Amino acid sequence: MANTHTTTLIRLLAAFLILTAAAYLIGLNPNPFFHAPEQTNTQPAAANAPAPAASEKAAYIGAETCAGCHQTQTELWRGSHHDLAMQVANPQTVLGDFNQAKFNKDNVASEFYRQDQQFWVKTDGPDGKPAAFQVKYTFGVQPLQQYLVELPGGRLQALSIAWDSRSKEQGGQRWFHLYPNEHVDYRDELHWTKPAQNWNFMCAECHSTRLEKNFDAQTASYHTQWAEINVACEACHGPGSVHVAQAKQNQFDPNLGLAQRLRNEHAAAWSGNAQGHLQRSQPLADRREIEVCAPCHSRRGQWFPSERPDAPLLDSHQPGLLTETLYHPDGQIDGEVYEYGSFLQSKMYQAGVTCTNCHEPHSLKPRAPGNGVCEQCHAADKYASKQHHQHAPDSAGGQCISCHMPTKDYMVVHTRHDHRFSIPRPDWSAQFGAPNACTNCHTKKSAAWAAAALKKWYGRTPEGYQQFAPALYAGRHGGAEADALLTRLIRDRNQPGIARATALSEMRRRLNKDNFPAIVNTLDDADPLVRIGAMEALEPLPAEQRWLYLHKLLKDPLRVVRNLAVEVLADAPPEKLDADDKTLFDKLSAEYIASHRFNADSPAAQVNLGNFLATRGDLNGAEAAYRAALKLDPDWIPAYVNFSDYYRLTGRDQEGEALLKAGIARRPQAAALHHSLGLLLIRQKQMPAALESLRQASQLAPDDSHFRYVYALALQQTGDTAKAQDIARLGLQRNPADPLLKELTKQLSKKGQS
Repeated sequence: MANTHTTTLIRLLAAFLILTAAAYLIGLNPNPFFHAPEQTNTQPAAANAPAPAASEKAAYIGAETCAGCHQTQTELWRGSHHDLAMQVANPQTVLGDFNQAKFNKDNVASEFYRQDQQFWVKTDGPDGKPAAFQVKYTFGVQPLQQYLVELPGGRLQALSIAWDSRSKEQGGQRWFHLYPNEHVDYRDELHWTKPAQNWNFMCAECHSTRLEKNFDAQTASYHTQWAEINVACEACHGPGSVHVAQAKQNQFDPNLGLAQRLRNEHAAAWSGNAQGHLQRSQPLADRREIEVCAPCHSRRGQWFPSERPDAPLLDSHQPGLLTETLYHPDGQIDGEVYEYGSFLQSKMYQAGVTCTNCHEPHSLKPRAPGNGVCEQCHAADKYASKQHHQHAPDSAGGQCISCHMPTKDYMVVHTRHDHRFSIPRPDWSAQFGAPNACTNCHTKKSAAWAAAALKKWYGRTPEGYQQFAPALYAGRHGGAEADALLTRLIRDRNQPGIARATALSEMRRRLNKDNFPAIVNTLDDADPLVRIGAMEALEPLPAEQRWLYLHKLLKDPLRVVRNLAVEVLADAPPEKLDADDKTLFDKLSAEYIASHRFNADSPAAQVNLGNFLATRGDLNGAEAAYRAALKLDPDWIPAYVNFSDYYRLTGRDQEGEALLKAGIARRPQAAALHHSLGLLLIRQKQMPAALESLRQASQLAPDDSHFRYVYALALQQTGDTAKAQDIARLGLQRNPADPLLKELTKQLSKKGQS
């Protein structure tokens, strides 16, 4: 029996390792690898039609050339957040106080000063020692401005001390730290010199036009370039040389010589309905306009360079799902997720509303002040009345955005609105822990008070469009009805695709014969994000079954979906592939590897590449990728975990042990490293040391039911049934729906009684 348990523990490691890199990629990387909008048909969405061949040869010409003809649009753009997204640091662009200004935090005294026309900061550098650094660029403008400093290897790093550019009356005109409540020194992953604050990888694509990252993996250096330093005309419309040539000849093609012709969707035909708001006379033709905005206004990762401005979003990018720490269970913003993921959840999106219906696309300002934006479509006599909102018309409560677009502050001072346009649900606050717009204002009142008030006003509890909170909450926290609620949400095509995809991703831990048919039926869903969620749900299947159900997604019209299918099918059994399958899989594998070479400056990409190459039998390539990950970031926990398992697979456990201990020396609080070391020590039959490592892992991550389960299983193996019972019970108290802990508790209870 002991041998059986040892084998079980060792097998658990493989599943844990596969998950680890993805988990850290999503949880720690502000620009993670991670869907595109829901379509109106029931077949996989086709890619947007390509622009004429002439536009593919177009060159970037610059905003000044565009201004020659488009003066009105240029004037609106001048001074906008796009225009001022990034600038060379000079006396006209720098807003901060560089007159020997001092700032102290975490025992570091920083000073901001000028030398002639240059701007400098003296602060702690990569080694923790004070040094002087020149500010090369400004980054952003309102309500804060950050500053970019150049480090060796072409790296531009964003200082964590930023300038509050709001007025003094608003609390601004001061230096402040972006992590005021955390101790951040040069060893911390959030320090300004670390990869998390690297402009080239984390920020650059969205603050400049036609950015080329140009990372050289051999020298680990950047040669980043742009067509224009800021977000200018061609960032949205694509290169303009063909457009200019056609204008000179007064002979325009149907797309006006632009790779990306945006069709003024705000001028579409809308008419009133019985509910007191406008609706489109016909469905929105495509989501092109929204997908132009989406890459920079979403929490997403980039798989491929954005080579064609007219390409669909999932040709290059993959936005995130409604995962914990990013969104509350009802879809409200929690982490820094920007607007797109919220907008996908909205009834506005389903009705065909686009970004420029509400925002003037050049100035970026709302199309009307106050409630005027909403009153474009929603009748003022019905919705801007006290009968509707129950507040004084001129009060904050009489503003549509107060109730339907609640806010949260990011980067300390940046207040952002939730774009899911939801109805307040204070009744859900107590149930699911989500905030609500009512008590955001009435801070001294309870959610129960707000829920009772809404019910009294309207004679019922207003429910709204988004109905997925119970399912996503159950998926995160367990419960007897979790499987049923998630399955119901997966099947409900009236709910937002991003929510259904999130439910599918939760099914990865719950896959069984009852929910299996519902999951398989979503593989042909119109929404690519749902198809991606279905792949994730079916990943635990044995390789042969995975190939049977998922190989058709290798022919998906969207490149990111195909790329993810290759990753999930990396261990495809060769005997199941005919000649055509093998040719296709080899081609897509090369594309998958290329996508990770494009992201060679990301330790997460290197770890995932290492895992893929190891699975495909390229052990030398895998080892090189793991080493590259650790070179990029010696603190990247998944690199240690996965590299040590590579050593296990190649019979080099001693090297794996040394690697894990080196990682623990750098990151002593990393539960995953202690857990991996514990499993390695079990393989070496060093049970006392193994138990100590597993104990530390479960203590450092008390909410991780997997760590608890493995620790309890190991205790059972050594005959310490009583302690194993205690650990399993503690795990169940925190994770009452965990099936493995439930089953183990039952077994231990029976053994204790006997």
